[in-house]
Amino acid sequence: MEGYFYTKEHEWVTVRDDTATVGITDFAQKQLGDIVFIEFPSLGSVYSQGDEISVIESVKAASEIYAPISGKVITCNDAVEGSPDLVNLNPEGDGWLFKISEIESQELNSLLSHSEYEEYIKKITE
Repeated sequence: MEGYFYTKEHEWVTVRDDTATVGITDFAQKQLGDIVFIEFPSLGSVYSQGDEISVIESVKAASEIYAPISGKVITCNDAVEGSPDLVNLNPEGDGWLFKISEIESQELNSLLSHSEYEEYIKKITE
């Protein structure tokens, strides 16, 4: 997907007007199964790239979510908080998790493009 960047931990990020929107990939939600709870980061908290920022729980397991890019959490997706299954239904759209401002945009260079992520998924699932 154009404008999306991915981590090997299966988070995605897209940037618009110096604000990053973050979520988990379709591959990740399929691996997790039915999502039942998300522990969102605190608003105003500052994270560095790679920091554990959140936890997502499914009927199968709990999994950490890592910050794909450094910055300050400015909002969390209230719709997902009320209906965590939105992440299963549309993980790279309405199922986004939180937004980060004051980002370090040069860090995007260390992330995977959509095609690189697709290749990565092929390698780990073979």
